[in-house]
Amino acid sequence: MTQSHSLAEVYDDKIVRSFVLATLFWGLIAFIVGLLAALQLAYWPFNFNLEWLTYGRIRPLHTNAAIFAFAGNAIFAGIYYSTQRLLKTRMFSDLLSSLHFWGWQILIVSAAVTLLLGFSMGKEYAELEWPLDIFITLIWVIFAVNFFGTLSRRKEKHMYVAIWFYIATIITVAVLHIVNSIEIPVSTFKSYPVWSGIQDALVQWWYGHNAVAFFLTTPFLGLMYYFIPKAADRPVYSYRLSIIHFWALVFLYIWAGPHHLLYTALPDWAQTLGMIFSLMLWAPSWGGMINGLLTLRGAWHKVRTEPILKFLVTAVTFYGMSTFEGPLLSIKSVSALAHYTDWIIAHVHGGTLGWNGFLTFGMIYYLVPRLWNTQLHSKKLAEWHFWIGLLGIIIYYISMWAAGITQGLMWRAVDDKGKLVYPDFIETVTRIVPLYWVRALGGALFIAGFLLMIYNIWKTLRKAPQTRKEEIVPQQVPLKTQTHPETSHRKLEGLVTVFTVLVVLAVLAGSIIEIYPTLSLHNYIDPLKRTQPYSPLEIAGRDVYISEGCYVCHSQMIRKLPEDVLRFGPASTIEESFYDHPFQWGSKRTGPDLARVGGKYPALWHYRHMMNPRDLIPQSIMPNYPWLEQKKVDFYVLRKKFSVLKRLGVPYDENTVANADKIAEEQAKTIAAELKNGGAPAGLEDKEIVALIAYLQALGKKGGTP
Repeated sequence: MTQSHSLAEVYDDKIVRSFVLATLFWGLIAFIVGLLAALQLAYWPFNFNLEWLTYGRIRPLHTNAAIFAFAGNAIFAGIYYSTQRLLKTRMFSDLLSSLHFWGWQILIVSAAVTLLLGFSMGKEYAELEWPLDIFITLIWVIFAVNFFGTLSRRKEKHMYVAIWFYIATIITVAVLHIVNSIEIPVSTFKSYPVWSGIQDALVQWWYGHNAVAFFLTTPFLGLMYYFIPKAADRPVYSYRLSIIHFWALVFLYIWAGPHHLLYTALPDWAQTLGMIFSLMLWAPSWGGMINGLLTLRGAWHKVRTEPILKFLVTAVTFYGMSTFEGPLLSIKSVSALAHYTDWIIAHVHGGTLGWNGFLTFGMIYYLVPRLWNTQLHSKKLAEWHFWIGLLGIIIYYISMWAAGITQGLMWRAVDDKGKLVYPDFIETVTRIVPLYWVRALGGALFIAGFLLMIYNIWKTLRKAPQTRKEEIVPQQVPLKTQTHPETSHRKLEGLVTVFTVLVVLAVLAGSIIEIYPTLSLHNYIDPLKRTQPYSPLEIAGRDVYISEGCYVCHSQMIRKLPEDVLRFGPASTIEESFYDHPFQWGSKRTGPDLARVGGKYPALWHYRHMMNPRDLIPQSIMPNYPWLEQKKVDFYVLRKKFSVLKRLGVPYDENTVANADKIAEEQAKTIAAELKNGGAPAGLEDKEIVALIAYLQALGKKGGTP
């Protein structure tokens, strides 16, 4: 432990400075990649005909970079800074702090490389393959040990509200990650999840929704409860409201995941449960927003002159807007219009850019002068950053909100004869392409503001003194001699273990009640509906489909809504995805649903569509995939894949497992011959395009339909 100032203990601000700089660096990367993804939807040539730059790979890179690289580093910077000051002690271990920082940066780089190379689990926000999942767990354990070790040596007995949210974050993210990432490896960067079908869908959106809740909400609420009072020099408005906000949020949030699966094959009870708990979230979420805003009582005049407070107040306002819109979108009638559309994209980015982004910017503007013992270079530039960034968010949100409602209304439009008004899906895409350009403009403005921030911080650091004055840990009364009125929750705040156990119980209650019933899938399966598992070549093609990120644009779940059935065919059933590891129900329809695409077109159509979609659909915004006719399928690894799938309960016989490669080769020859007879090049029987065609032709043809 570093000692200075006559052996007085000092805070470890070196680790905070490291995370602040990493936040700025990765934020720029995440935002630029996001802008590229936006441009790719507006103008397909921005895919550049490069395998590792297609939208299907760029979009997962963007989401992971924004969540785990930008927001993750911001969270750690704020937690390391505030925890030390709230507990009146240096972090537990300098070594663990350093391991945490460098481990997280290595993880981010590894994630970027593997995602661009197509190594993906095919599950949103959880795309990373099994070696990186293990590495995440290791880094998170290091962080947890460091945090709880610091709690154990604290000089302040009672834990302030921000610490409560940090505890909930560390515990819940660990539970979410471990449960959702249980998988069996096939090779170095390939595995299959133990969950399948509706199990996998429920677990994934239990994870996905609560990754937003406990990685992008609870830690930022902790930062809000620390930095707004500090920046405004005012106490938190209501201690009691903080208690209600925390416990209600931690208990209720975990139940809400199924609202992502309304009108799907998920059992109705789970859908209704998710919707009800989502609506209940209105109360604690707005309680937290009110608590944050009213903390500024008597300090509103500072908001006009202090850009830090402008960012923080606007962030809390966006938090309120997002947590109003989220439960609204969980209402079944609203979800029927909004799900799979760009309205969801608007909702997500209103939260991430406005809530997470602006709170991070305000926090960094607060921290940098204090961490580097200097003054901010220019408040005026910070003001410009605020207004340009806010304009960018508004343009982004309104454009995607308009696009989403346009999509939803066009999809459901039916004439007097009961026929679709817009039967061609591509018409519902081309109509909103101008709004994609507007979205790109909004994103560019947000980045322009961020570049002003980077310049401002760079100029601030250049004038910082070479020798920094470290902040000394104040001498506190020892824990055992501190005396305060001990009543109800106040007493609990001094009992770290009991507090943590209660958080665990609150989180596990909803998790177990939701997930446990689906562990016995046979309870939901109609024995008269027989579903055949995929053939070896179809599994190879399915893995290509996942690798290329096709799931980010296409769903494989026809909802029970009349317009979905009219457009795509009979509603999807539980049986159809019974053996899917992972499920591929999707969450966005930039392209049409594929659940019934099998046999709809000949193999040559699929070949031409993948080589250049505009040969068949001139208005298509889908990328070209020319490398699929060059890359070879690894037939031999299919034996191991099928061995793993058999262990997971897929009913393959021993002959299929032992001869998976030979069976796949025979089916590939048949499809390649059909393609050649139609005018495609010869010699495609060992190429990925043939495997992908086999998979697409199998969709909806394996049974399980009414």
